[in-house]
Amino acid sequence: MSKTTVKDVSTESEPERVAATEPRTVGGSRAFAILLLITGAAGLLAAWVITIDKFKILEGKVDGKTFTPSCSINPIVSCGSVMESKQAAAFGFPNPMLGLVAYGIVICVGMSLLARASFPRWYWLTFNFGTLFGVSFCTWLQYQSLYEINALCLWCSLAWVATITMFWYVTSFNVRNGLLPAPGWLKRFFGEFTWVLPATHVGIIAMLILTRWGTDLWA
Repeated sequence: MSKTTVKDVSTESEPERVAATEPRTVGGSRAFAILLLITGAAGLLAAWVITIDKFKILEGKVDGKTFTPSCSINPIVSCGSVMESKQAAAFGFPNPMLGLVAYGIVICVGMSLLARASFPRWYWLTFNFGTLFGVSFCTWLQYQSLYEINALCLWCSLAWVATITMFWYVTSFNVRNGLLPAPGWLKRFFGEFTWVLPATHVGIIAMLILTRWGTDLWA
C-alpha cells in the first residue's frame, strides 16, 4: 500500500511564499541607465536654456527692448522666432516647462536603474507611453517648425534627438523583456539593431530640414 505525502505549504519560508505572489519586476542594465541619464540631461539642458531665453524675451518686451537668443544665427536658424510662435505654448504655457518636468523624470529613472532598482510591467509601459507622447509631440513641433513657423531652433533640435533616442531604446527594452508583446524576429532585431531606428529617425528629419532649406541654413 503506497503512502501519499501532502506538502504543507504553511511550512514554507515567508520570503518564498511572498515571492510566488509578487508581480514580476524588471531592472535595466548599466548601459541603459546611462543612456537615459544622457538623453534626459540633454533634453533638460535644452528645456532650461529655452525657458531662460523665453523669460528674457518677455522681460525685454516689458522694458521696451528686444532680446535676441544666442542661437538665433540667421532668419532660418532663429530660436527667437520659434519661441515667440503660438506653437511654442501648445498647452497654454511655454512648452519647455513641460520638458523640465518630463526630462527630470527620465533622469530619475536612470538614477534608479544605476542603483539597481527594478519596476513592474505597468511602470515600464507607463514610461514607454510617456516617451511615445514625447516623440509624437516632437514630430508635431518638427512639422510646425519646418512648414508653418519657417524657422529652426537648435536647442529644440537637441531635445528632439534626445526624445527620439530614449523612445526607441525604451521601446526596445520593453520588447526584449517581454513587457510588450512582439514576435520573436522583432525581439531579435531589437536585441541587435536598436541603434538603427533612432539613427534612421534622426536621419529622416535631417534630410527634411536640408530639403526644406538647403544651404540657406548657414547663409
